[in-house]
Amino acid sequence: QVQLVESGGGLVQAGGSLRLSCAASGRPFSNYAMGWFRQAPGKEREFVAAISRSGGNTQFTDSVKGRFALSRDNAKNTVYLEMNSLKPEDTALYYCAAQPVHSYDSTVYRSTYDYIYWGQGTQVTVSS
Repeated sequence: QVQLVESGGGLVQAGGSLRLSCAASGRPFSNYAMGWFRQAPGKEREFVAAISRSGGNTQFTDSVKGRFALSRDNAKNTVYLEMNSLKPEDTALYYCAAQPVHSYDSTVYRSTYDYIYWGQGTQVTVSS
């Protein structure tokens, strides 16, 4: 089992930046594909970005392409979501998720159903 703790959320003006971190503890971090999801009030949880276990593959939802970047540091057991040019519609509770995968697996997983471990979330609020 792995425990996930998100940090880095906060209140920022439109056009600003934040960097979210997700620190993992427990099983070796490099055994997991990682993802970020978000959920706004009254809406379903949606995919934001994901990265393969090696970090070689990443995917983003269309609305954040070109604005968000995703990376992982397996030595530090941490995945980072760099968010730039933030918009009010990015306001949500952001969740980190982990899915154990085989060593040869370079897949990026986009569905909430693909992940079995979740953090508690960190709030991002973008004011206009």
